[in-house]
Amino acid sequence: MWVTQVQLLVAGLVGGFCLLQWIWWRGERRTAGAQWALAWSADIALVLLAGGLFAFTHHGPLQDVVQFAHTQLTGGFLILAIPATHRFARGPAPRWWVSISATLLISGAVAWWWPPTSPRHGVDVVVTAILVAVALISVAYVVACIGSHKVNGLGILLVLAGAESLAMLAAGGVIQQVELSAMLVALWSIPLGFALAALALVRLRQAQKVARTQHLMRDAAARLSNSAWFVRDAESLLVRARDEARAVLGEPRVEGSLRPISHGRFVTELYSPGDHTAQERTFLVDLAQIVSAAAERYALTSRLEQTAFTDVLTHLPNRRAVEQHLLDVMERANVERTRVSLVYCDLDGFKRFNDLHGHEGGDTVLIRVADHLRALAQGNDDRFVGRLGGDEFVVVLSRAPGDPDLVALARNLREGFVDRSVGARAARLSVGIATWVPGDVVDPDALMRHADTAMLEAKKSRTGFRVYDRALRRQVDAARHQRAALEQAVADDHFTAYFQPIVDARTLEVVQVEALARWDDHGTLVLPSDWLDQAEESGLIVPISLSMLRQARRALDRFQVPVTVNLAPRQLAEPDALEQIEAAWGDAYWEHLTLEITESALVRTGPAIPLLSELRARGARIAVDDFGTGYSSLARLSRLPVDVLKIDRSFVREIGTDRGASVVRAILELATVHGLEVVAEGIERSADLATLVELGVRRVQGNFLGRAAPGLPVRGPRPGTGAWHAQRPLRSVPTQAGPETGSLGIVHHLA
Repeated sequence: MWVTQVQLLVAGLVGGFCLLQWIWWRGERRTAGAQWALAWSADIALVLLAGGLFAFTHHGPLQDVVQFAHTQLTGGFLILAIPATHRFARGPAPRWWVSISATLLISGAVAWWWPPTSPRHGVDVVVTAILVAVALISVAYVVACIGSHKVNGLGILLVLAGAESLAMLAAGGVIQQVELSAMLVALWSIPLGFALAALALVRLRQAQKVARTQHLMRDAAARLSNSAWFVRDAESLLVRARDEARAVLGEPRVEGSLRPISHGRFVTELYSPGDHTAQERTFLVDLAQIVSAAAERYALTSRLEQTAFTDVLTHLPNRRAVEQHLLDVMERANVERTRVSLVYCDLDGFKRFNDLHGHEGGDTVLIRVADHLRALAQGNDDRFVGRLGGDEFVVVLSRAPGDPDLVALARNLREGFVDRSVGARAARLSVGIATWVPGDVVDPDALMRHADTAMLEAKKSRTGFRVYDRALRRQVDAARHQRAALEQAVADDHFTAYFQPIVDARTLEVVQVEALARWDDHGTLVLPSDWLDQAEESGLIVPISLSMLRQARRALDRFQVPVTVNLAPRQLAEPDALEQIEAAWGDAYWEHLTLEITESALVRTGPAIPLLSELRARGARIAVDDFGTGYSSLARLSRLPVDVLKIDRSFVREIGTDRGASVVRAILELATVHGLEVVAEGIERSADLATLVELGVRRVQGNFLGRAAPGLPVRGPRPGTGAWHAQRPLRSVPTQAGPETGSLGIVHHLA
């Protein structure tokens, strides 16, 4: 009975070992060896259980069934040894070995129950012989596996345990002593069962170690990936990767290398002299790939930042870089209590040169300017050169000297660059300087605006350089206030038309009036000389001109005298200029309207010629104001839609000299050749009027003949009195385009 008790006890213990092996099998790796070890241990537990239950049965069918089950489980144990050994030792293919063993075992099962009624004498011998044959097959397979592979410690343990189990089983069949034989037969599978349990325990510990190592590797890779977003240095990241590998693998000899290859790619290697498992090698490769990807990202980011903050043409810092540097410098200077100056440089005549020679020639000049400024700042860390765009460059002085030194610097910048490769006129720099002092608001945009304003003032005054000082600040503030007032005046329609007469030079009869704009600034009339430039620059001249056109149309109805209105060049450039002029004037009496445009504006606004032709086709007359000062080609004059030439006042003032008289005489001859009317403006003296009459000028205009006034100025016969007004009302004639339109006199449309 004690043998039976031991069998049942060990059966329960091996069953507990099955749970351990099941945990091993259901782990993260799930190896097939664990599955076969579990099946083998379960078979051993059932063999022991069947052997233990055999003692509690009596002779009869139940005992036969238990004995049969014990025999088949023993054969199954021997057969399971073949695939289990194959999984552990990687021996020959077990298919035929298992097939032969299974066939023998099935034959033994058939021999056990056939014939079912015959006595079983001799069956035990057959079954035992079959089991011995199956055991020999299993032993042969194990020997074949062991002979072809190197066996480790666990393999030796299993071989010894298996040999011990088979030896106990064989001894139980040979020994004659009944008790000892029964004990050996009952307990023969215990050594192998314990060996399998030991294997499961070792494998489970190894699996836990592998799983823990995998977790450590994942955590190390995650930490390295997170560090890659903050380190911003590939070499430092490589050192971190090396340290992580050393800590996880426990190998202090791990080293790393990082080398660039083509097209911004990098190769990283982590290596050590020792041997590593496939998992450890994969871990090193993963860390190396993280470092390589981060290095490529750093390189790409550096290139993008360089592209974003560097001018492509000159390789100078661009506007964005200048603004950032200027902000940093001003914040530091606010702490250090130092001055910061901004030198603003602009290339004179660059647009004209670019139009003449193309962008390639313009780029060449810009590169020369960049080299000139770069050479000026070389060796001085307090000077930062950048290009804002186009032909605009800046030099930031982080520790600015005094104003005299700044003026000397501006002069050197101006005089040190003279590029005569651009044509007849040498390219020069216009320089503006603005300075920020501690205590002022840290506003880089304001400093840049001030330097730009100083540069524009230098360009306008043709001095070449200018410092943004108090006087210029007051001038800028005044201009800003005037701009605001001008915008408000346009919005409130505070521009009034004053009319200056154009008279017949012989009879002094008013034949036409010119509408001149006056700004009614709260009862004070502001002349165009005070606001015209700013209105043209800001574009406000367009609504002002349209207002004059509307008031001229009302004056035509009121005075019954043809009117003249000035057109600004900015107005001709408007895409809907024709529609605006038609809306302001109306759709009738175009033949009583003369539109004036300066000669220089007519030359600059060549694309506006079709617009003037359209207006002329409606009946309006086109007059060239300030003729003789715009350098227009005489050959082009015949192709322009022009009806009237107005001699500039500068020639009229010199009419008493031979030179002035010759110019007027030449203009008269030119007008006669092209069939044009002539009006002389700027008459201030009676002698000038007399000379113009002698030369043959028919129409004159000036303060001597009548100043601009809101009403109709009159000299000579009054057209609005008596029968003259009743018999000569204005009438509208059909609009026509033809040679006779330009050859009629100024008052040819009066009835």
